[in-house]
Amino acid sequence: MSKVFTGYSATAGGTSRRRILRLAGGGITMAVFGAGLTGCEDESATGGEGSIPPPRDASPAPRKDGEAPAPVWARRTSAETYGDNDELVAVGGVVIASGDPLTALEGTDGETRWSLEGGAVPGAPLLLGDGGATLYLASGKFDGNVIGYAPATGKETWRSRLGKEYRQPMPVAVDDGQVYVIAEILEADNSSRTNVIAALDNRTGKVVWKERRDLGTQQNGVHAAVQGRYLVYTDFKNNLTVRDTATGRQVWTQKTTKTSYGPFAVHEDLVIVPQGQRLQAFALSDGTEKWSVESEQFTTFSEPAVLDGVLYIADSGRTLRAIEPGTGKSLWQSTSLKKAGGQVPRQFVRVGSTLYGATDLDEKGGVHAFDAKNGALLWTFNDGSSDHRAWLVATDGKHVFALHGKKLNALPAE
Repeated sequence: MSKVFTGYSATAGGTSRRRILRLAGGGITMAVFGAGLTGCEDESATGGEGSIPPPRDASPAPRKDGEAPAPVWARRTSAETYGDNDELVAVGGVVIASGDPLTALEGTDGETRWSLEGGAVPGAPLLLGDGGATLYLASGKFDGNVIGYAPATGKETWRSRLGKEYRQPMPVAVDDGQVYVIAEILEADNSSRTNVIAALDNRTGKVVWKERRDLGTQQNGVHAAVQGRYLVYTDFKNNLTVRDTATGRQVWTQKTTKTSYGPFAVHEDLVIVPQGQRLQAFALSDGTEKWSVESEQFTTFSEPAVLDGVLYIADSGRTLRAIEPGTGKSLWQSTSLKKAGGQVPRQFVRVGSTLYGATDLDEKGGVHAFDAKNGALLWTFNDGSSDHRAWLVATDGKHVFALHGKKLNALPAE
């Protein structure tokens, strides 16, 4: 059973293999592990050469209890992802995975709507802003530009540049008025020992502010989010930092008890960070701890997500929790995943009363579907490829898109 604490204590936990890949891959071109599958061929389970189409009045056979739905469509893609949650997005009727070429597929049938050579840096986030009207990317040409595209058409709508004295700017967060980037600061010998965090106006592209980060911090491995007037981010150096979005001034920073290799969650005036066996919520205004939840002994928390006002999180012991994000109060705990022996989900989306969770490794993993009311495991979808790469999920409300390596499946949202 979860316990709620008001104190602070250090805990230990394991290192995510997926985050190590991101450390190597963020902003730096890197060989993709495993066999690279190319093209954009149809992988639909029905039809194809030599197949006999069913009669028009035929109805699909009813699914058995616990059986995953068949994909609406499936495609091989140009995806070059490292398993981070922001490398697959669904917006404007299309689904887009980070890759080269950057390709937008129709959500309804998987056909290509547009494709852009050199569109994205492998491992870099795909950031949606302006209510989903703009997709912000680091330029895949590594020319120092940050570019905004209309996700529905692939047309460039915005472009900005910090300046020649900076290298490899990486967008990390966006709000209604600004795009936040981190970039290396070039020295006279063309080396870099420090980096800068900056805000770019998302209308004019002009630099609103820029602040040099502390010596020893890294450009890669940063996760960030904007909540109201606060920009909050974590990094590989155990830092949890909050800045004022208007000025860039550092409001507060503190060391976490464990290096954060994955995303955190924000809710109202709180930032919620998993740190090994402990899940902690801090006030965005001053960093004071507001609540803490501890998992069972020898288990560690995965990444959290706040969806429809509920915080969902799993631990390495395969317990799934729903938590009231403002107080840390437990809404329910489910061990149905433990009974099934399934992999731990670490990325979540929700459609209606169903919660979908993507796992890291393929062995007994894939995309789990849970009843959002009690955490009961409904079914698990797996493509049977045994690809070692992490699964990613995104949704447009009608479909749940499951990316595994270079294979993208569209599942009916239930």
